[in-house]
Amino acid sequence: MTVDLAHGALQSYVDKWLAVQPEQRVALAFVDPAKYPGHVALAALEQELLAAAYGIREPQVAAAKLNWWAEELSGAAASGGRHPLTRALFGDERARALPAERWLAPVLAAMAQQEEGTAADFGAQLAAAAQLHGALAVLETAWWYGESASPQRAARLATLGHLLHALRRLEDDAERDRLPLPMARLARFGLSRAELRRPVAARDEAVKAQLADLRTAWADAARLPGPLSVFRALEARQGERLTRRALGAPAPVQALQRGVGGGPGVAFAAWNAARRWQAATGGAP
Repeated sequence: MTVDLAHGALQSYVDKWLAVQPEQRVALAFVDPAKYPGHVALAALEQELLAAAYGIREPQVAAAKLNWWAEELSGAAASGGRHPLTRALFGDERARALPAERWLAPVLAAMAQQEEGTAADFGAQLAAAAQLHGALAVLETAWWYGESASPQRAARLATLGHLLHALRRLEDDAERDRLPLPMARLARFGLSRAELRRPVAARDEAVKAQLADLRTAWADAARLPGPLSVFRALEARQGERLTRRALGAPAPVQALQRGVGGGPGVAFAAWNAARRWQAATGGAP
């Protein structure tokens, strides 16, 4: 199947994904959208689901959006889909070959976590986020590598990437029910919601403690089995680098907000991830 990702409604969704992860523009040099349109459409679909799960502040609006996606994905194998991303995906036989529950699982997980508040501690935070991000990683791994490939490493890295992204939005999300820092961390450093918006010493220490746990979890994830998509590998590489940089910075929140930027290392990492993917799959589109 050939889908032109450079024009039409589909490109607007790809652009939204690239706005959140601009480094993936480099990855597209190694995952040619003309040859692998479904791989790019799946990444854009993931961003649409995450935007519905986390980016909509009105619970009823978020629920309506997720319900629409549940209906769309449950019927896409038969109808071919109505949404540009769904049509791009289900024009590929691999989408129809995957079990229907693979497509519905991320949406159902996103619905289930809508009512969740701030996690008690870092372990609970990991477990809660793993429901949605793990389901996305299972779908992604099956698409890129087949149903027999283990999604364990991808699921853990997707979860860690989300927790890091949430921490980057600490000031913006200080009034939300689900905070980026767990309750135990807030209590240990005596932080109020108002102080999450201000560069006080206790906030910096709490953020560094969170980053230290993330760094350890990233090291542990490297020992888990399973391949990574090119996009996941690049996202994880950038996230781990940002975690280490912010942990060593005197103002960790500002360091998180600045990010790590691009550079030749991004291109090399994307090339290396693509080389591993091609070796594992034989370059099959």
